[in-house]
Amino acid sequence: MTRTLPAIAVLAIGALLAVTGCGGSSSSPGEGGAYGSGGGESNTTQNAKSEAGGGEAESGGAGVVAVAKSPELGAAILVDSKGFTLYDFHKDKGTTSACYGPCEKGWPPLTTGGAPKAMSGAEASKLGTTERKDGTMQVTYAGHPLYTFVEDTKPGEAKGNDVSAFGAQWYALKSSGEEAGD
Repeated sequence: MTRTLPAIAVLAIGALLAVTGCGGSSSSPGEGGAYGSGGGESNTTQNAKSEAGGGEAESGGAGVVAVAKSPELGAAILVDSKGFTLYDFHKDKGTTSACYGPCEKGWPPLTTGGAPKAMSGAEASKLGTTERKDGTMQVTYAGHPLYTFVEDTKPGEAKGNDVSAFGAQWYALKSSGEEAGD
């Protein structure tokens, strides 16, 4: 069953973030394993990450991809250094991202300031990068640009799986590079 996330809801999230002027800094990538050190980022840090338009690069570190069990999906899926689910977007063309503007506010790309790193079951041979329009480097896995989702507020959530938004479907990925079922 496909769930639809209206673009208006994502725009409202962006507007709310702009109005609240959230700030903060993210912790260093790779701290504490696949699910982070203290249960993940605070909402303030998650919102700041979203407003900045991406994941790991704010702290200048390497984008980390790991594997962790998702209670929501009942499968092992790709996660970032803090344990947040990583998604692919069906509108992307190969390794070229199609998610910019309001889309990247709701679905922040996983970016990197260096070579991406595979940890905890992720396959290093499937990691890569692609350059975004602003010059930042986005992490790819098995040829898919990777994104987090702002409605995932704690590690292990996968609220963005099988969602239709910004003209295409979003899915969590398994370590094989295949999409997780719903």
